[in-house]
Amino acid sequence: MLLQLFFVEDINNPELTGDNAHHADRVLRMSVGEELLVSDGAGKWARCSIASISKKSVVLNVIESGFEQLEASNISVLQALPKSDRAKETVELLTASGVSAIYPWQSARSIGKESEKWSVAAIEASKQSRRFYIPMVSEKLETARAVSLCKDFEQVLICHQSATKQLSEVVKPSAKTLIVIGPEGGLTDQELEEFEAVGGQVIKLGRPVLRSAHAGIAAVSAVSALMKVW
Repeated sequence: MLLQLFFVEDINNPELTGDNAHHADRVLRMSVGEELLVSDGAGKWARCSIASISKKSVVLNVIESGFEQLEASNISVLQALPKSDRAKETVELLTASGVSAIYPWQSARSIGKESEKWSVAAIEASKQSRRFYIPMVSEKLETARAVSLCKDFEQVLICHQSATKQLSEVVKPSAKTLIVIGPEGGLTDQELEEFEAVGGQVIKLGRPVLRSAHAGIAAVSAVSALMKVW
């Protein structure tokens, strides 16, 4: 049975308060003696049992604790803002795929405009997928900053239907990687040129064109397999 995961500030003296306590008590109907997981969102974790429950807090006893190392590969995604009703799904899928960081990008053809709730979605998705590392979610980037960001990575992979190279031809094992996902309307020629000018490589995931909200998890999955993370 998978244990429910909660994020806490103090992993050595864990206690659920506020929304966490309400969720455990009122939503999940957890009881004294039941086990759960807690994490600080930065790799530390503990398996705990519930010692007591009140309206404002759930007191825990630590059964065992540990630290989960980050994967050898470091994959981040620069994601063009999808329309609002798909934004949460996009972040959930990227978080579940194991990315280290998510960079919301206001591309020329982005339909969506806001990214304020992306961090909250990443935390909730980390709980759901039992991640002990919450991915970093940056503030929204304009194109100039998005292009500049590429300089911090060892390889930049630009998903685009015009690509002539398969992903498997260009991926470097264990390289710090940024995957660029465009909007539903695609990247403009100028955006493509700017990313290529700083070393980005245009790749395709296959003939079918994926929706922007789903392309990220497909690309991360493929790169993870090629890097032998999966």
